[in-house]
Amino acid sequence: MALDFPLTLGEGDFERVGAADGVSWWASGAPLLAREPGVGWARDPFVDLPGETATSPVADTTIRVSAPEALVVLMTGDQAEPSSPQDGRRTWTSVEPVARDVSVAVGEFTTASATTTDGIEVTTGVLPGADVPARELTAWTLAAIDQLEERFGPFPYATLTVPLLPVEGGGIEYPSSILLAGADRLVLFHEVAHMRFYGMVGDSQFRDPWLDEAFASSAESVASPVSGDAAARALRTPGGVGTAMDGFDSASDYFRLVYGKGGAALLAAREAAGAVAFNAALRCYADANAWTIATPDDVAAALADLPAALDVLSEAGALDE
Repeated sequence: MALDFPLTLGEGDFERVGAADGVSWWASGAPLLAREPGVGWARDPFVDLPGETATSPVADTTIRVSAPEALVVLMTGDQAEPSSPQDGRRTWTSVEPVARDVSVAVGEFTTASATTTDGIEVTTGVLPGADVPARELTAWTLAAIDQLEERFGPFPYATLTVPLLPVEGGGIEYPSSILLAGADRLVLFHEVAHMRFYGMVGDSQFRDPWLDEAFASSAESVASPVSGDAAARALRTPGGVGTAMDGFDSASDYFRLVYGKGGAALLAAREAAGAVAFNAALRCYADANAWTIATPDDVAAALADLPAALDVLSEAGALDE
């Protein structure tokens, strides 16, 4: 079956599809196979919040992009060298065997590549006049991968591409690729953490947004430790961490509960259970649910031998009593 469709790229604020001087990008631009195995088709309503609502299984995916020969393509997957120019264009191809979605950025990128000690190939790209050079952005990315591996285990993809876009707005994660809108090292760290939590361990982002955003937010503590006072304040935020996307009154409520309180709850659970035991349990959770769509029950099962951690997460409204 083939499906042809047009995609119009807007300009202005950072969105999943867009364009600016010298660059265009599109992600979540193709129709997704929004069917959860064992559950059925996702029929979640759209919400007026700046968050994800997808539920997508992984798929063996090949991407081919034809672009003017002067431009560089950075995208999801292990990229081959582009084809030789023909009629002023080159074709770029990549393969990712476990992609829930894809992202593509095309522009006048200067790139820098390096490989981690475990063989993960990292490629970053920056445009003329960028706030950081590509080699520095690559160093940031390598450091994030190494630091997160110490807590969560091996990085789940063979490659990672990070195009830096000339707009501000944070970042959005995609399998083995990150659209980075602004040279912010902590945002990059958060998005690298998402390679495990949503990329590797999927979830219904409408039903259980905390399963990826709270996990990625708590992972930021690896690079930027959170004070006890700050965590305690976040835990006092009214409302349940496990709220679905249609249960928030505003975007600020969504961020405070899912990112703030959710991240703090995971850190408090880690402290209550003991860092070594909690880290081991999360690694088991990730391994047991790799490339599937996980649920809060899967988290509870992984923490079954750590009742102190379960108590913290239950009190925060992330898990059932």
